[in-house]
Parts: sequence; structure tokens; C-alpha cells
Amino acid sequence: MTIRVLIVDDSMTMRKLLQERLSHDPSIEVVGNACDAAEARALMKTLNPDVVTLDIEMPGMDGLSFLKKIMELRPTPVIIVSGSTQEGNSTTAQAMALGAVGCYAKSDGVGGLPFNDDGRLCALVHEASQVKYSKPKPAPASAAPRERSPAGAKPKLITIGSSTGGIEALRTALSGFTKTCPPTLVVQHINARFAPAIAQTLDAVCEAKVIMAEHDTPLKEGHVYFAPGGDKHMTVAGRNLNNLRCVLRPGDPVSGHIPSVDTLFSSAARIAGARALGVLLTGMGEDGAKGLLKMAEAGADTIAQDEASCVVFGMPRAAIKLGAAKSVLPLDEIASHLTTWRQFA
Repeated sequence: MTIRVLIVDDSMTMRKLLQERLSHDPSIEVVGNACDAAEARALMKTLNPDVVTLDIEMPGMDGLSFLKKIMELRPTPVIIVSGSTQEGNSTTAQAMALGAVGCYAKSDGVGGLPFNDDGRLCALVHEASQVKYSKPKPAPASAAPRERSPAGAKPKLITIGSSTGGIEALRTALSGFTKTCPPTLVVQHINARFAPAIAQTLDAVCEAKVIMAEHDTPLKEGHVYFAPGGDKHMTVAGRNLNNLRCVLRPGDPVSGHIPSVDTLFSSAARIAGARALGVLLTGMGEDGAKGLLKMAEAGADTIAQDEASCVVFGMPRAAIKLGAAKSVLPLDEIASHLTTWRQFA
């Protein structure tokens, strides 16, 4: 199956570079190029591309505004192509929060591309092409309300894993977190270059403090620790539940990723056992499924996001198939449960 791509960038040189890079994959076809939002909008109507690569800084309507219009009127998988300046990182983080499914970093702030990206751009296009948007089905007017579980003990630790579509999901899931929430560790599959800006974006949506995780950091209530990405896994360590700390350690990819959700969840099962809570959100692949099963077997509460509210139902589906999820919930209900400390068994 051929993946049809529309490139949107105000630089003719960049459009040519991106097209040349994508031409290395015979299963990808660049069906059009646009220099601004107006041209891109017209081409999207006539070409109906599977994936759009989108620059942020463009004349007329900027990339963020255009992305918002795309997601409102014609939901299509979008990959952000961004520079590496701090301002660019922050803008890219906003784009991910608006629904972009991936980001491809330029090597510098003047429009260059990495000399050899080892197929990264083509891989992003393949990943984005698997995203399918659908409007949630409204519940029947006569549907009975979901029965609530009895209130349970406040967990000592929350661990969350997410991938494709995860930034938007994390915004919803963390929105109700307060200064008294349990220490929370998050692994989101993201280019390490953009991780600090994503953490800042998430910090703005909740009362709890969202920060980049650092090695051997004591875990505190009211804090959410965001995995920095790169070449280190994030795990939980500690002699007891009142002295937990975050550990970053180098290692090989686990379930295809560094950092790995499986690695985080497995450490939470080992260290916090039944006093932990594990949540697996939207994402491609199977990372997190085996780790969530270990948490469930250790007595922890475990939740997987349901298919209707996922951008990609890969990771949650794998966990459900293993029997790792004690509850399967829509994203808004996950957000509600995460702030009411209920048992989910």
C-alpha cells in the first residue's frame, strides 16, 4: 500500500530536501507540495493525502493555526518539521498538544536537515499513516451510568506510558492533578530534543509540578516526572514506599524503545507492588503491555485507555490481550479516576 504525503513548507529548498529523503522509500509517494496554509488547504481537498508534513513558521496562517484547522475540519495525521531552537521546541510542543502525531527535528536553527537520519523521517511517515481518526460515538440517552468502584487507598506511586497521540492524552489525564497527587512518572515516546518543551506544556495544564526527571531524584507528592528520552531508561528505586526515587540508567532498547514503558512499569511492580497504579494510554506497538501485566500480578491497579478514545489502539490493545488491564476506560474517565483514588479491580 502506497502512503500519500503532502509536504507543507515555505522553503522551496526544504520541500525538495524532504521529498528527496522520502523518495528513498518506494512505499511512500509525495503527491504534492505547498508553500503556505492556503495552498495546502486546497491540495488537501483535491489530493486527500494520508500524511502531512508541516512547517511551523509560514507566511499568512502559521503552522499552529493551520494544524488546529486541520484537526477540527479534516483530521489527518500531521508530522511537524521543526528547528532546534528553544522557541521552536516550545512551539513544537504546542503542536503535539494540538494533535500532531510526530515531530522531525531539523539539525539546526537555519533550516538544515541531519546529513543521515537513518530512515527516521520515513519511519515517522509509516507510523503516522497508521493513525485513524474517528469521532467518539455518543452514548445512548437511556444508557445506565457506569457503576463506580468503592473508594480505595491513595496510591503511593502512579506510572503512565504513552506514545502516538500521547501528548494530547496526557494533557487530559494530568489536568486534575494537584499539589497532593502521588508522585507520578511518565514515559512518552518522543524525540529527546522536544521533551523539555513537552514537560513545560504539560506543567501549564495542572496544579502539580511537571518536571524533567533527573537521576537519583527523590520522588515527592505533587510532582510529575517526565522521562527525558535519549539513551536512558527511567525506573523507580527505593528501600521502602516512603523513600522512592527516580533512577535514569543507560541500556539497550526494551520493546523497541529507550526509554521504555515496560521498563518503568516493571520497576514499579517490583518496588511499589500493590500500592502503585499503572496507566497505559494511546500508542503504537506493544511497549508497556508486559510491564502492566507485572504490575497487575503484583496487586497494583492497572488501566488501559479504550479504543474509541485512542488515536492509536496499539499499546492498550496489547495490554488488554494479555489480561494486564483491570479496567479499560475512556480517556475522560481515566482522568476522573486518577484524581479520586478509587480501586479499579
